[in-house]
Formats: sequence, C-alpha cells, structure tokens
Amino acid sequence: MLTPIRVGIAGLGTVGIGVINIISNNLKLIEQKTGRSIKIVAVSARSKEKQRGLSLERYDWVPNPIKLAQRDDIDIFVELIGGDTGVAKKSVETAISAGKNVVTANKALLAIHGGKLAKLSEKHNVLLKFEAAVAGGIPVIKVLNESVAINKITRVMGVMNGSCNYILTRMEESNLSYSEIFSEAEKLGYLESDPKLDVGGIDSAHKLAILSSLAFGTVISFSGIKIQGIEEITVKEIQYAADMGFRVKLLGIAEITSGGLVQTVAPCLVPKTSPLSQLEGGINMIVLECSEAGTIVLQGPGAGREPTASSVVSDIIDIARNSEIKAFGRSYDDLEDTNISNKPSEAPYFISLLLDDKLGALARVTTTLGNKGISINRMRQYDHDSSRAPVLIITHSTSLKAVTEAITELPKTGVVSSDPVILRIEE
Repeated sequence: MLTPIRVGIAGLGTVGIGVINIISNNLKLIEQKTGRSIKIVAVSARSKEKQRGLSLERYDWVPNPIKLAQRDDIDIFVELIGGDTGVAKKSVETAISAGKNVVTANKALLAIHGGKLAKLSEKHNVLLKFEAAVAGGIPVIKVLNESVAINKITRVMGVMNGSCNYILTRMEESNLSYSEIFSEAEKLGYLESDPKLDVGGIDSAHKLAILSSLAFGTVISFSGIKIQGIEEITVKEIQYAADMGFRVKLLGIAEITSGGLVQTVAPCLVPKTSPLSQLEGGINMIVLECSEAGTIVLQGPGAGREPTASSVVSDIIDIARNSEIKAFGRSYDDLEDTNISNKPSEAPYFISLLLDDKLGALARVTTTLGNKGISINRMRQYDHDSSRAPVLIITHSTSLKAVTEAITELPKTGVVSSDPVILRIEE
C-alpha cells in the first residue's frame, strides 16, 4: 500500500465537521478505493473551545490557517473558511505556493479569483479541486471535467440556491408575503450570514461563473453575469404564474450565442410539468445540454453537512488516486477570452399588467406589443374592480430587447396603471 495522504483542514463549521466524520467513519473503504489511507494531521478554526460534537484531541491544533497551509507534514490543504478575501484567500495561495494540493468548497473565492488560483496551481504542479463549491452533493464538476469532456456544451441551466427555492415554494403554498417567509427562513438558519448572497442571486451567480468556465472552456467571468434576486417577487405574481400553469424559480442560465457568452441569474417561470418545477426546499438541479450526450439532468441536495462534505471527501479521494485533471479541465491559459453579451436567446415571456377600465385598453396593449414584433400566445383577464383589471399575457418566443422596448412604450398608451412585471419562461 502507498504511503498515507496527509490532510489539514481549515474551517470547522458544519461542513468541516462533516468531512472529519466521513473520513473517520470510512477509513477502510477509502483505503480499498484508493490503495492508501487518509490521515487528518491538523485542523484550524477561530475557536478551539467551541463545542462541535466530536473530539479534536487526536489532531494538532493550529490557530492560524496560513500556518497550517505551510506545514511540511500535510499533502492536502482543505479550505472551508469561506469568503473571497482575507485569510481564506491567503491560506489557499500559501498552500499552493508551498506545493500543497488544495480542496475547497469556497464558491466566492473561485468565482472571483479562480483564474489566478488555477494558474498558480499549474505553476507549482499541484491540484486545485472544488466539487463542493457548486450544488453541494451534486457531482457536476466531475461530470463536466470527465463524463462529458468530449462534448460541446451549448447551455447550462439550473436551480442553484436552495434557500431561494425554499422561500419561493413556501410563498406559493402559504400565500404569505416575501418578508414573512424571509423571516421564517432566517430563523430556521437557511440563509447566509449576509442574506443578500442568497436572495440577491449572488450565491447562484458565483456557482454559474464556475460552471460557465468549465462548460464552455472560457475564462471565468463573475463580473459578466446579469444578476436579479427574488426580493421583488410577490405572492400575487406567484399566484398569477400558477394560474397560467407555471411556477417561479430562481434560475442560473449560461449559453453561447452569436453575440457571445450570456450569463444571467433571475427569477423565471417554468412549466408545472417540468422537472425544474418539481424541486422543493434545498434540492438543486443542473441541466447540461450536450452535443453528443444530449440533455443531462443532475439533481440532489445543494447544501447541508453530509452532501457537501461528501463532495469534499470525493476530491480528497481523487487526489489520493493521483488524478491529474486541472482545475478547469485544461490549462487555464488555454481557456478562451469570450465576448460577454447581454442578449440572451429568444424565449417566451410572461407579462403582468394592471389596466385601467377604459374602452379599447386591451387593444392599445396588443397593438404596442405587435409594433415590436411580439406575438401573443395566450392571455387572461381577471374580474376587475371599479377602475382597474389585472391582465396576464404569455408571448411566443421573442427577444428580450423587443419585450423591454414594448414595456417602455406601454405607459404611453395611457391605460397601464402600474409598472408591468416581465419574467422569462424557460420551457
């Protein structure tokens, strides 16, 4: 049997403790699968006294994770601190420069500094692994780097944040407001310490930036993502969408168009009959559209101690097996500098309007849409009060540009009494 592979773990939160448990409880199985044993040598966290539900006495305690990253007696540095700056970034850079392989679950760090870290790992001939950084327990990084490596990926789409999925699902089933369900999710511990990362779509965007680079062979570009969170979604819009046969989901979408790479995170409508619509709670789903393998759907828990820790340990096992796959599937210098575009492919759109009860009001709206080349698929009008009537419109596939221009023109009709709501439909 080969010599043991020695591990240092920085960050002993939920995932860090999960990693220790999985390794400790599966030593024999790991040896059978890798031909070598895994030994946790040292750990680091903010507080040694914190109660974590297990004894850390068998491991060396290193207060400073940067010092841990420099130790001569570790082969793999596991970073589970989080954040794209400060000690997390410095400790990863230090570990790589010291010739250590690195495993991380830090999506923000990779989305913003992934290119620099990938090139640094190649310079020092070490591995940078991050399966746990995207979609928790779903092995989407491995699928992109290995299973569909020969495929041309045309599109990546999915639900990538379980907290937002929980909030939208609960709003629909309870008819409670966004603020009420947000407070509920916060009390249950479902949100990041900075909730904006979740509900503002930033967490999903971090993950999408990583997936885009892997899928399309492009330089990672978090700054090129158009981000819209779920804060403005109301119960009424969710109910209207349901009446038309849809559910609201926060989707991350990346695709290569004639204009370049389009990356968006935004609330969209999906048909109630679609797999994406069936997702509840913290379950994530990633859809890959591949040239040879067709459409691949990956579903599983997007967060949580065991699923995320399982992905961390799978990266450790890959390194123990002497994997040589580079961080983004190829040398980072071979990735393409792709034009970033804000013109997504055509799609149907949902338009919600509140019209004044005036003669010919609906005709003015349909004329405005028609002048922009927008064809109406179906429409629904609700019973109105003394002066206004809600109207829902589903368009045929059209461009975002046409819809945006039409929405700008609608107030000029003199019959629209509130700001229209538009949501893209993903079929």
